[in-house]
Amino acid sequence: MRKNPVVQNEVLGAVILQVRSMRARSRTTLSKALRLSPSTAGMYVDRLIAEKYLSESGVRQGPMGRPRRLLTTLADAGWFAGVEFHAQRVQAVGVDFSGRKTAAVVRPLPAKVTADVVIKTILVCVKKLAEAMHGPLLAVGLGAPGLVDPKAGLGLHYAFIPDWNQVPVSSLIGKQLGVPVILQNNLRAIALAERWFGMGHELNDFVILGPRSGFGIAMVQQGKLVEGAHYAAGEVGRWPWPLGGSEVASQELHHVLNAPATWRRLAGASAQAKLPEDLRVELAEFAESDSAEWHAICADFARVIGCLQLLTDTEVFILHGPLTSLGERFCTSIIQAARALPPALAAAPLKVVPSALGDDAGALGAASLAMEAWSPA
Repeated sequence: MRKNPVVQNEVLGAVILQVRSMRARSRTTLSKALRLSPSTAGMYVDRLIAEKYLSESGVRQGPMGRPRRLLTTLADAGWFAGVEFHAQRVQAVGVDFSGRKTAAVVRPLPAKVTADVVIKTILVCVKKLAEAMHGPLLAVGLGAPGLVDPKAGLGLHYAFIPDWNQVPVSSLIGKQLGVPVILQNNLRAIALAERWFGMGHELNDFVILGPRSGFGIAMVQQGKLVEGAHYAAGEVGRWPWPLGGSEVASQELHHVLNAPATWRRLAGASAQAKLPEDLRVELAEFAESDSAEWHAICADFARVIGCLQLLTDTEVFILHGPLTSLGERFCTSIIQAARALPPALAAAPLKVVPSALGDDAGALGAASLAMEAWSPA
């Protein structure tokens, strides 16, 4: 076993991740997955069993060779909190040590929300989760909108909360809860949710489309999140709009293609019209629409997704947020419109699908952040 304590902790954390994800179910498959000798892998397993993070029980007969004992994580060894927010609400989930969602909390935010109110609401949500969870809280993952600095734990900027600038989120929450707080952009957190709980489990390259209160994307390439040199990768909502043509760009993309703006366009409502209480339900009413505005919206999304496909060459775009209520027909209409744009897209392997995860995808992804970052001390 490696003597450096930091390296030991990293390997212990990697062992737990392999077992939790079920990529490794035995000592043999674990040693192969982590490229450790069988004896070294066995030492790490023995330590984690002694510290009551793993158990080894049952016998599984493989197609060849001797029967293997199965490794599993112990669900009650502790839990992880995942929290995601935007300008309207804070959503949190509690995930047990085996990666199963056990509890959920949602708290609305006031119309004129401040950074201080957001921090206090996050703390209330995590403490509420603790009432339903077993074992100690091990870490908190936080998906924050806008620009973030994950290494420094800072919320750099979010347009829809006026004083959300250079907010030391990780330290403010970590001091109150006494556990590590791992910060990431909320759409990148959603990408992790797809990897752990959704269709991204077997994918190495995919893009999260996030037309919610704003518009952004998160990219996974070769199995890794893309952050960018300044943590701004995916801020396509800041692109000038319209894209190309003879019109002069007068606004930014997120003003036109976010979920509320899309609903207003489909409903023929004014830009100041009050949003419905349940935007998903209202959008579902337009899933079979064949109006001129429906086709105009699909064409707008096609321009954006077509450009992104040529840039990322991704396997699939996974749509998140309220627009998933428009269903697979919306995604198919976007693909058809995109193929009519640049000649290069006519035969491109373009794929857009609505996510099967719900409103708590960001919180689930934030919990995934905590699970991936945590290792035994």
